[in-house]
Amino acid sequence: MSEKQKKPKYGKIIEGADQLSLGLSMVIAVVIGVAVGFWLKEITSEWWTFWLGVFWGVGAAVYNVYKAYLKQKKSYDELKDEPRYKYDPKDSDDDEDDKY
Repeated sequence: MSEKQKKPKYGKIIEGADQLSLGLSMVIAVVIGVAVGFWLKEITSEWWTFWLGVFWGVGAAVYNVYKAYLKQKKSYDELKDEPRYKYDPKDSDDDEDDKY
C-alpha cells in the first residue's frame, strides 16, 4: 500500500480539528470543575468545597495541555530524523557573500 492509501481522505481536517479542540477542552474542564465545586458547596454547605472543584477543573485543563504537548513532541520526534528537515549550514547561501 502506498502512503496516500493509508491516510484517510479528510486527514488534514481531522488533524486540524484535533489541534483546535485543545482550547475547547480546557474551557470545558474548568467549567465542569466549577460546576462540581458549586454542587459540592450546595451539598456540604462548606465554602472550600467550591474551590476544590475549581482546582480540579484547572488541574484537568493543565493535564489536557500536557497530553497535547506529549502528542506534539512525539510527532516532532518522528519528523526530526527525516533528511529534508535537517539543517546543514554548508547548504546556506550566506557563504557566497563572504567571497566578494
